[in-house]
Amino acid sequence: MTALDLAFADAEQGGPLTLALMAKWQRTVLGHDVVGTRTMPAFAKGGRERYGLAPDTWARFEHCLSESAQPDPPLPSRAARAYLDTLFFHPFEDGNARAAMLALAFVLARERVFLDQVHPLQTTRWADDAEGAADLAVLLGTLITAAERRLSHGRQP
Repeated sequence: MTALDLAFADAEQGGPLTLALMAKWQRTVLGHDVVGTRTMPAFAKGGRERYGLAPDTWARFEHCLSESAQPDPPLPSRAARAYLDTLFFHPFEDGNARAAMLALAFVLARERVFLDQVHPLQTTRWADDAEGAADLAVLLGTLITAAERRLSHGRQP
């Protein structure tokens, strides 16, 4: 079973997105028996971005993840937020971009929405780019609409 299969199965249960759930998927992604949260500051993009740690980092991350189940804002915004929060908090030593895509897929799948294309999402994102975050939500809305249209017409991408 792939990590995406696990995320979809967990989404079908209708429960919340949690760090423990993400760690389960991450074990599959990385092929490790144990995956925990990072314990040191992390750096990305050649050291240009630093992801620090505070005593409440993981509690704040869990709070952000829990907001993905709120009825407002719209689904594309909630999925984009889960994706970007995962990138921003950088919870794992390795594989955070994959973890972010799995979080996004989970949020969508929990509401029975499945993308048939993800390539447009796979681009560099910056933690301090509010316009880019809004653009990501718009892009997700477009991808959701296109996938639903193709599905209703029996077409594949």
